[in-house]
Amino acid sequence: MLDARTAALVRSVLDEVCKSLSTCATGVRAHVASKILEAAINGEMTKERLE
Repeated sequence: MLDARTAALVRSVLDEVCKSLSTCATGVRAHVASKILEAAINGEMTKERLE
């Protein structure tokens, strides 16, 4: 489980990466979210490394 700070970072990166996606692109957003989450769990903890 991620701590609150890391969860906020992951959410921020996800929003930034997906800001140009259509609201209908939920599958793409879910895929991007899983990759960002996987990177965070594996120790990537900076915005630049998660983008």
